[in-house]
Amino acid sequence: MTIAEPPDGGLRAWLVVIGAMFAIISSFGYIYSWGVFQSYYQQVLLKDNTASAIAWIGSTQSALSLLPTILAGRLLDKGMLKIPFFVSSIFVVGMTLLVGQCTKYWHFLLCQGIVLGFACGMIVGPAISIIPHWFMRKRGTAVGFIAIGSSIGGIVFPIAVRKLIPRIGFPWTMRVVALILLFTLAIPNLTMATRLPPKAHSSGLFDFASFKKPTFAAYGLTTFFAFLGIYTVLTYIDISAVSAGISPDSSFYLVAIANAGSGVGRIAGGYLTDRIGAITVIAPTTFCTGLITFAWPFAKSEKQFTAIAALYGLLSGAYISGFIVPVYMLGETADTGRRLGMFLCIAAVGAVCGPPISGAIYKASGGFEGVGFYAGATTIVASVLMVVSKRLVLGKFWGKY
Repeated sequence: MTIAEPPDGGLRAWLVVIGAMFAIISSFGYIYSWGVFQSYYQQVLLKDNTASAIAWIGSTQSALSLLPTILAGRLLDKGMLKIPFFVSSIFVVGMTLLVGQCTKYWHFLLCQGIVLGFACGMIVGPAISIIPHWFMRKRGTAVGFIAIGSSIGGIVFPIAVRKLIPRIGFPWTMRVVALILLFTLAIPNLTMATRLPPKAHSSGLFDFASFKKPTFAAYGLTTFFAFLGIYTVLTYIDISAVSAGISPDSSFYLVAIANAGSGVGRIAGGYLTDRIGAITVIAPTTFCTGLITFAWPFAKSEKQFTAIAALYGLLSGAYISGFIVPVYMLGETADTGRRLGMFLCIAAVGAVCGPPISGAIYKASGGFEGVGFYAGATTIVASVLMVVSKRLVLGKFWGKY
């Protein structure tokens, strides 16, 4: 076996996967819990601010969990993993403690939106870029297991926050969350490791020349449209259920239900990706995610909201675990960190714009129907572009992808 050939299994490789999964629990899983914070801030801590303004905290956090991945990926390609990852872990735990002390809008925006989001991005980057170092034929399956981390975090953190706040208050709740993060981040710090020698890039941090290639440009466009709409339901399903008359004690479980469904979708999507191809899996599931988004605002009962949350999580989960797999195929393995970071920067632009646009539509219309139409339409456009890109632009390049 040459050094360029991934082992595609073995104890060391799967320990890396376990570590990366816990890294995603601590970053994306934490961030995907934003819906419960949106609801609590809107009803209690920041009730004098608009839903759109509060959503900017979450969307900033989401975007900054994606933008720094290009820096983290570049450092990974250069063989620098341990120190940046450790420092970022300290910031995630520290900022979580500080969020418990926040009282004003700008406090939350700075600590939870900007600094915490950036630190999470520095954790996400190596967690998802390291897979091609260790896997080739089983990349989809490995990514699926890693991606389930965000679902686990998206279940644990919202339930913990919602249950603990009435009992011990918001500041102590965030201290408990910080303690959980201290444990979950210790595991990747101990198990994650690179396998390939450092890669010296000839171009800068962001390789604009790559987007002159039809493959990069076409697939990048699908990523942008997908992230414009795919976070909307997760952000607003809790508060929309309360607006429909559902008890807050029941509505907050919707985020956890969506993340549980997403976990199933991520594992199943990763497994199918290895067998029938990523685009073949994510194009139809993304299309159906758009249809569910259209239906979401018209849910009226607890059962209807539960069904929407479960189906949305299942279908969107397949996209989240599958959309990065084709990016692995767009260049050499030693350059994966930077290449994946560039695509996640595109996703970040969509993620930072999507929820605030939805919040502005809600404020202007006074309901979630327009929000559903907007987010559903952008998601469906992404799915259509995937099919068009594969057929008209990507051609045989993708093979089964």
